[in-house]
Amino acid sequence: MDVETAIRTRRTHKAYGSEPVDRETLDALLDLGRWAPNHHLTNPWRFYVVGPAALQRLKDAVGPEGAAKLDRAPTLVAVAYVATPDDPVADEEDLLAAGAAAYAILLGAHARGLAAYWRTPAILREPAGRAALRIPDGERCIALLHLGPRRQEQRVPERAPLSDVRIVLD
Repeated sequence: MDVETAIRTRRTHKAYGSEPVDRETLDALLDLGRWAPNHHLTNPWRFYVVGPAALQRLKDAVGPEGAAKLDRAPTLVAVAYVATPDDPVADEEDLLAAGAAAYAILLGAHARGLAAYWRTPAILREPAGRAALRIPDGERCIALLHLGPRRQEQRVPERAPLSDVRIVLD
């Protein structure tokens, strides 16, 4: 699949088959994330593969209402970045680099025929959620990627026309 096709056809999926993503494929996807652009080659991203015990801790932290959403996909990966609060410019650059890394993982999953979903659950911004995934102080979680076998096709959503978002400056 070429890059343009991957970008135009990737969709958010909320229904998955039950098989987890195998270790080799998951490592290949996380390796793609490492190739995201980042200023000064800081490699700010961290990928937390959520195993059964971590998933249970996260469910306990989020409570019964939020726990069901954590069972949608058989494989979960939290994406965080190492924050640099003393340097707001570097912090912003590293945040955006980690977002680009997460997107690279989503595109790689799509190119392999997998379903994926980028969530930003509030629990991962709270001490209990961070503790559940053992995300240390100094890191900020930006995504919980749901990955797994595709169970259904998603429709192509409408996008704003380019003329609505393109701004030409003099």
